[in-house]
Amino acid sequence: MTEHFDVVVVGAGISGIGAAVHLQERCPDRSFVVLEGREQLGGTWDLFRYPGIRSDSDMHTLGFRFKPWKEQAAIADGDAILRYLHETVDEYHLAPRIRYGHRIVRAQWSTADARWTVEVTRSDTGQPVRFTCSFLFMCCGYYDYEQGYTPELPGAERFAGRIVHPQKWTPDIDYAGQRVIVIGSGATAVTLVPALAEQAAHVVMLQRSPTYILSRPPEDDIANRLRELLPERAAYFLSRWKNVLVAQALFQASRRAPAFMKKLLVGGVRRQLGEGYDVDTHFTPRYDPWDQRLCLVPNGDLFAAIRSGRAEVVTGHIDTFTEKGIRLQSGEELEADLIVTATGLNLKVFGGIETVVDGERVRPNQTMSYKAMMLSDVPNLALTFGYTNASWTLKADLTSEYVCRLLNHMRKHHYQVCVPRQRDAAVSEEPFVDFSSGYVRRALADLPRQGSKAPWKLFQNYLFDIFLIRYGRIDDGVMEFA
Repeated sequence: MTEHFDVVVVGAGISGIGAAVHLQERCPDRSFVVLEGREQLGGTWDLFRYPGIRSDSDMHTLGFRFKPWKEQAAIADGDAILRYLHETVDEYHLAPRIRYGHRIVRAQWSTADARWTVEVTRSDTGQPVRFTCSFLFMCCGYYDYEQGYTPELPGAERFAGRIVHPQKWTPDIDYAGQRVIVIGSGATAVTLVPALAEQAAHVVMLQRSPTYILSRPPEDDIANRLRELLPERAAYFLSRWKNVLVAQALFQASRRAPAFMKKLLVGGVRRQLGEGYDVDTHFTPRYDPWDQRLCLVPNGDLFAAIRSGRAEVVTGHIDTFTEKGIRLQSGEELEADLIVTATGLNLKVFGGIETVVDGERVRPNQTMSYKAMMLSDVPNLALTFGYTNASWTLKADLTSEYVCRLLNHMRKHHYQVCVPRQRDAAVSEEPFVDFSSGYVRRALADLPRQGSKAPWKLFQNYLFDIFLIRYGRIDDGVMEFA
């Protein structure tokens, strides 16, 4: 049997749940279903279970525009974020709309039928099932949920202890009283180290090169005070915009005055660790601020763990793993009982779903991104790709709003097909993201291209995107309708 819906939403994480609410509220006459390959909602926040897992941006912007964040902590742990997502599903009665254990393997578009055919494998029975839809909305994020990125680890098979990637963390991993090495210096590593140090005998954060780290309070005092003085939604609106503007100001300052911002950020670390600490070696990156994502540590918990002696940072290159730990190229040997490879994530465009248009497989790297939401020459398909310099949900909300506006425009004018066409010879191709993080560099060849000007340009600017996406014309001469 084949079920038909006006819209199929792929994924029940933050993006998919947000999309479902927007569709339900803004397109009440449209049928839709959310297909989730895993057995639980939450996406990344349900998948990642390593100690200390938390948001890497404030919850007043990582939260949905339509649902206020009510908890005191603005930097929230994974359990709090999952509770928020479950509350959203309950409040908006979305449970009947979500099909768990439905892993999409292929999506085929037929212009003759003006619809997508979505082939799915059910995890409970292993049987294939099929859906058709008029519009396909990819909200499956961009991480590979099957495996994280692990570089070549010479001699890893010799190590007598356990080696685990944070993405594969399981409850049976016992680190109490153990010597732990965390390989990495990004958001996952700086989250893991202080959390592990609470019970481990000692934790080493082993990095090849440093990352910019900013300490901030876990609670937003202004937001909490506004909630006491104002109605809930008004307080949330003001807190959200305050944090949006602060984040944009920080990013713009980093772009326009990188030397000043580098001095400011490194100086903050120096104040945390004292003048006797070798900040130049361990916390002074070679790149400019926001060339890669800035890491937040609530209340300087990483620095507190270092000051206490429960954790330390070692900067160097691995020569080989040994039976007892890791030997560096400098000759220094680090002993460990447990090694955690917080070495990054892999990107997977379309969540690994094979996507076909009229018999031709879609190769994302041969397309151009329209408003960072749709792809040139790919009909009736949108995908959510959040900001690299701000909270993911800011862009996810805008994308869902746009899809609803697009669907309503098509209904009003009796269109069945919409497809962005790039016919402007003055638009040149550029890499999709101007970001030097490893997970982006590794995937850049597989990502769509962006153009040199709107609507093909990826601006990474929430304020600009509000005008372009929320208020911009739907029939803009680039989007073709039929």
